[in-house]
Amino acid sequence: MDLTKLTARKIRGMIERGEASAVEICRAFQDRIREQDPEVQAFLHHDNDFALSQAERIDRMKQAGEPLPELAGLPMAIKDNLLIRGLRCTCGSRNLENFVAPYNATVIDRLASAGAVFLGKANLDEYAMGSSTENSAFQPTRNPHSRNHVPGGSSGGSAAAVGAHMAVAALGTDTGGSIRQPASFCGVVGMKPTYSRVSRYGLVAFGSSLDQIGPLAHDVEDVAGILKVISGKDPLDATSLAVDVPDYAGGLGQPIEGLKIGITREYRQSGVSEPVRTRIEAGLKLFQDLGCRLIEVDLPHTDYAIATYYVIAMAEASSNLARYDGVRYGLRIPGQGDLSSMYRETRDAGFGAEVKRRIMLGTFVLSSGYYDAYYLKAQQVRTLIKRDFEAAFQRVDLLISPTSPTPPFRLGEKTSDPLSMYLSDIFTITANLVGIPGISLPCGRTPDGMPVGIQLLGKHFDEPVVLNAAHAFEQAGGFDP
Repeated sequence: MDLTKLTARKIRGMIERGEASAVEICRAFQDRIREQDPEVQAFLHHDNDFALSQAERIDRMKQAGEPLPELAGLPMAIKDNLLIRGLRCTCGSRNLENFVAPYNATVIDRLASAGAVFLGKANLDEYAMGSSTENSAFQPTRNPHSRNHVPGGSSGGSAAAVGAHMAVAALGTDTGGSIRQPASFCGVVGMKPTYSRVSRYGLVAFGSSLDQIGPLAHDVEDVAGILKVISGKDPLDATSLAVDVPDYAGGLGQPIEGLKIGITREYRQSGVSEPVRTRIEAGLKLFQDLGCRLIEVDLPHTDYAIATYYVIAMAEASSNLARYDGVRYGLRIPGQGDLSSMYRETRDAGFGAEVKRRIMLGTFVLSSGYYDAYYLKAQQVRTLIKRDFEAAFQRVDLLISPTSPTPPFRLGEKTSDPLSMYLSDIFTITANLVGIPGISLPCGRTPDGMPVGIQLLGKHFDEPVVLNAAHAFEQAGGFDP
């Protein structure tokens, strides 16, 4: 039996029944990483002894007759902008190449308490700024279905690790689609929860009003199980809310007949490639066959979403990345002996081209004389976009769209055209602007074999509805790649 092809539920069951040890499972995945990762390059670093020590703890619990926690022995990849005490956290940047985390992110504490095993830190676009994982300062990650194509970004390492069966599941972060788009490109399930559902404490910030942490896995039930573990109020994160956390996995399997799913006219006009359109139309038919009602709705301010998102995201990036000054931690270039040159040379050497572009644009839109024209205006349009969604959700239970307008593109295809790269997030960014939950599901393959994802968006804190509909789609065929 190939242990690396099992779901989280099957792994826990095998450990519970004594059919395999957590250490045996951990080593199987470490062997898989040694075999696959030299080509895929999903991981930036890993500590095998650390992972084995976590697995050994689960085996000791089993031997002592103690009840096993929810995720006992689950081998996971963790995006390298989430802190794990004692391990490096680079954010894919030279600035933090040798930075060792002094504490755990809240999601890491919760996963560890639930028995998860951390195989390693997954690659990402630098500071989570990108849509292809080509902006990493250390290596580009490759799509597990085709080594010549990108895995998406910025959580490309997390998605590729799961897609290549080097991890059962992974954590990613989603600021404008950075869980959902790579999940689509790598043929796995990825979910962005409602903003404030999951604590961001211990996440290295990119866009503080947009960032959210979420799981990636091979099926909806595993995503649901992990999401339950990491969700909930955290006193260390003032933006997290004390909202009841349902048993997401336990609520799956409910009939979805009569569910109203909205299709927006704007999304149907957004330059979706024909191979993607074909698969999405097949997905829509499957939902109809399951008894759902498809209803056309309007989101009239969608045309302004890309501009609005990038003004806000770059402004927040500029503010958050001001802390990388070479003084307190991270890279430090001495400069010419004065403070100004130390700042300048440290930031020049530490940041990559895409991060510099976003810092400069963000600084510009926040600057005196331009704040009202750009940043304030973007926040006003953000409110209009939010109202569009509120109006739509008065008519429907969910919204549906492609996750990305195109299949995975080739490595290097869009690196010289930032605007083209930004447009790959056209269907995902609005969920971050509005703060609603969204999931990407496999919806088959293009004629040349590349995965396509379909996206479901729900109302605030309506994760149970999103997950149940996604699970019904998956169980009915789902076009698993």
